[in-house]
Amino acid sequence: MTEFSIRKGAATVNGYAVDVRGPMLQIGQDAPDFQLIAPNFSRKTLADYNGKIKILSVVPSIDTPTCDLQARNFNAIAPELGDDVVILNISADLPFAQARWQRENEAEHIELLSTHLDMQFADAYGTHILASRTNQRAVFVIDADNKITYAEYVTEVGDSINFEAAIEAARQALSNK
Repeated sequence: MTEFSIRKGAATVNGYAVDVRGPMLQIGQDAPDFQLIAPNFSRKTLADYNGKIKILSVVPSIDTPTCDLQARNFNAIAPELGDDVVILNISADLPFAQARWQRENEAEHIELLSTHLDMQFADAYGTHILASRTNQRAVFVIDADNKITYAEYVTEVGDSINFEAAIEAARQALSNK
C-alpha cells in the first residue's frame, strides 16, 4: 500500500480547516491510475479511457448545490466537446446515490464514478478530506497520453471551480491530439 502525505489544513469546509491526504498533482505529470466504481458497480480505470481527453470533475457529494451545479454544467457542455472528450464526475458517494442523481437529472453526457470503496483515487489525486471521507473539490484535464494538462484544487470546498479554464484546457488538449 502506498503511503501518502497529509497536507495539514489544505482545504476548508465552511471556513474550518481540514486535512487532505495525497499530493497536489501538477501540470505535466503522468495521471495516476485509478479504479473507480460506476453506478452499475462495474469498475473503471484510467486505461478504460485511453486515447480520450479526460475531464475529471471531482466533488465532495453530488447531493450538494455546488456539486450538483458543477455536474450539470459539465453535462450541458459535453456534447459540444465531442466524442474524443470524456467527463468523469467523481465523488465518494455511494453508487446508488450517483445512479439516482443521474436518472433524476437526465445526465447522459457525463459518467458518475465513486471512490467510496477504498478512497484510492482520492489519495492518489490529493483530494481525500480525512475528517469527512469525501473529496476536496478539484478538476483535472488529462490528455490522450495521460498527462495532466490542467489541475485545480479549490481551497474552500463550497466554492466553484474555474469552469471556463477547465473547458479551455480540454479544448487545447483536443487541438493538440
